Amino acid sequence: MRTYLGVDGGGSKTRFLLIDENGTVLSSHTEGPAYYIEIGLPALEIMLGRGIERTLQQARLAAADLTYAFFGLPAYGEDRAVLAALDAAPATALPRKRYRCDNDMVCGWAGALAGADGINVAAGTGSIAYGEYAGRRARAGGWGELFSDEGSAHWLAREGLRLFSRMSDGRAPRGPLYARVRTHFSLENDLDLCASIYGKSQAQRSQLAQLSQLVAEAADSGDEAAQALFAEGATQLADLVDAVRAQLAAPPEAELAVSYSGGLFQLHELVLAPLKAELIRRTRRGRKYRLLAARLPPDAGAALLAARASGAPLDERSLAALEAQMQVIAS
Repeated sequence: MRTYLGVDGGGSKTRFLLIDENGTVLSSHTEGPAYYIEIGLPALEIMLGRGIERTLQQARLAAADLTYAFFGLPAYGEDRAVLAALDAAPATALPRKRYRCDNDMVCGWAGALAGADGINVAAGTGSIAYGEYAGRRARAGGWGELFSDEGSAHWLAREGLRLFSRMSDGRAPRGPLYARVRTHFSLENDLDLCASIYGKSQAQRSQLAQLSQLVAEAADSGDEAAQALFAEGATQLADLVDAVRAQLAAPPEAELAVSYSGGLFQLHELVLAPLKAELIRRTRRGRKYRLLAARLPPDAGAALLAARASGAPLDERSLAALEAQMQVIAS
């Protein structure tokens, strides 16, 4: 029986999924972040080795029993100087000839569209869009938190903190976000926020991104400025989709499937609904899109990529079986 391990690395957590050639889920496991820029390459190697071992142990399989694995890693391919080190990161647990690494954006696309032509936009800790069409590949966004990741949790947190500073010193009217930030950080003086943010406790990318929840709570409470940030985020995500479409050179008459992945889309009314509305507006202007719910999560997409890389992609029957199981697991 052929078996495939899919690993979807993220800025906050890493998911491992082991399946067989029939689409049967054999085991799953979750570890911490895989963002090597934040945790370091040695920690990445340790985490991947531990995750592989525990996932295989659940299924009572040895590494020698695994047919192939695919690892989606954040920031993979964005620094040639560390590419060889990233490719070698799983080698402590698996033979190099039986796995492949790539950017985690590919896992989101493969899962959401089950490997079919179209574009997937991912919004979690960071943001990126990736698509394939007629054998061509393209990406947009994903340049990192300092000057990119628009529409992501990190971007929302950063913009929310910027908004708080404006509310504090009178450049913007004070809305519910102001009180929520003060309460969250137990601020006696608003400027004490600087020590909380620039200190070690909030310096990491994944930790800062969690503050997007404060912006979401403020938006739900009627804070118009916070709501405007989510509307701007949806526009930015739609811009990523447009940019990928242009790079793919899809003909104007082609209706491209667009799907989505990442934890931020759990905020349906604040993130998914405005993105859908924005894509409808762009469709009316001549760029045809069809927004689809993801068929499979990114970890399952990574498993599909493992099967494809081994030369034996899952057939539609096995895909349907995997999809049904993942729905049960999600529920």
